[in-house]
Amino acid sequence: MKRILPLSVLAASATLLSACGFTPIYGQTGEGAIGSQLSQIAVSTPDDRLGYRLREQLEDAFGRNAALPAQWKLETSVEQSRLPLGRRIDDTATRYQLTVKAKWTLTPIAGGEPLTGERTTTTTYSSADQPYAAIAAQQDGEDRAAADLARLIRLDLMRALSTR
Repeated sequence: MKRILPLSVLAASATLLSACGFTPIYGQTGEGAIGSQLSQIAVSTPDDRLGYRLREQLEDAFGRNAALPAQWKLETSVEQSRLPLGRRIDDTATRYQLTVKAKWTLTPIAGGEPLTGERTTTTTYSSADQPYAAIAAQQDGEDRAAADLARLIRLDLMRALSTR
């Protein structure tokens, strides 16, 4: 009897859950699943280093399948600003705050109303005395910002596509 009760509760909850129209947002199967819709998004970003890194991160996050025709087109614009935080005796910055804002528009290829959004992320990085180390630190900050923006945009798109 102790084993039958948990199994019956599990069966009842599975029946109720399937009747409510619940669709897992991370589901990868089925034509209407959000994961399959994300994999059919063609990404367009600015033609610079940060735009390239953002496009890479977005395509990885979406699981872009180049074998399938794109059903959506995602266009992004990116703005970045650097703010020096700490100062040395010689008035050079010891850290920088990098703020990156991305505006995005998701348009159905077949036509229809586009979805729009905007996301901002902030990251910091250290400044180095050596030029190569300073460039590497800045690029690492940009890479982290691009990864965070891709995560945020993916969540926005999953939310928006799940209500369509």
